[in-house]
Amino acid sequence: MTAAIERENAGDNLISLQDSGAEQVSERLLRSAARLSRNAMTEIDWSLPMDPDKYGCSPEWSSLYGTDYWDELTHEQRVDLTRHEFASIMNIGIWFEMILQEMVLRDQYVGDYHSSEFQFALVEIADECRHSLMFAKASEKMVGTSYHPHPKIAQLGKSFKLLARNEVAYAGILVAEEVLDVFQRGCMRDERVLPFIRTVNEIHVLEESRHMKFAREQVRESVDGIGWARKQFSALSVAAGAYLIVSSLIQPKAYADAGLDVKRALAERRDNGHFHSMIRSSCGHLMEFLDEVGLLTKPAMHYYRKAHMI
Repeated sequence: MTAAIERENAGDNLISLQDSGAEQVSERLLRSAARLSRNAMTEIDWSLPMDPDKYGCSPEWSSLYGTDYWDELTHEQRVDLTRHEFASIMNIGIWFEMILQEMVLRDQYVGDYHSSEFQFALVEIADECRHSLMFAKASEKMVGTSYHPHPKIAQLGKSFKLLARNEVAYAGILVAEEVLDVFQRGCMRDERVLPFIRTVNEIHVLEESRHMKFAREQVRESVDGIGWARKQFSALSVAAGAYLIVSSLIQPKAYADAGLDVKRALAERRDNGHFHSMIRSSCGHLMEFLDEVGLLTKPAMHYYRKAHMI
């Protein structure tokens, strides 16, 4: 599996050297999807019992790792905490993947049905449907609890999916996918993590790598030749959306369900330099790309700093 991901990543440079434009990139990604797509519903045995000593994610990725509160927890409490945290992350992932699907469908409405770009967009939507089902099954098995964004943020998400177009839509998609990529790459190789969760991460990393390439090309084409005012507005819109996504990943209810003092957990997470550095490490490539296409403006950086993404 890791070899498949490495082969997929090795093609990144080939895209920039050999391909140009969304159509050529989409054609290559269609071939990749035909070769490498996977199905968690048949690949994972959901009936197997869980090892009580295995984490839901690498402990270093817990929002409380490195705090006094973490040091006070028993091994069993730490395991339980990481399971609820990652369940929350997966559930928020479902929320955003549903937004993503609607934006991509709208973008491709009455598109060129015979084009590779249109056909890969449908593949991406199908992938996201399978990912959402995979996340739902995994979180149900791991903790049996659903997590949702705050109602006000959920409402803002509805507005975003209705109004976002072109570079705002695809850069927003890229933000959500890039933020999780580094996190999941680490967890999928960590033998301390539940085996079925590692497989979930492997599948998502492999297939999202294609989605990120597609989104990058869509953003590049959308920003080509646009004016200063639109670029400023788009950059700020993407950054505000990124802040809402990242700040929503671990819901307060996850701490309550893990038996922790929610108020204290939130306070320690807010001041946890280790967790902030882990988030920044997962956003390095994203920030480089946004800077490359002119969407990392000073006003936008305010929101990225607020979310500890830069």
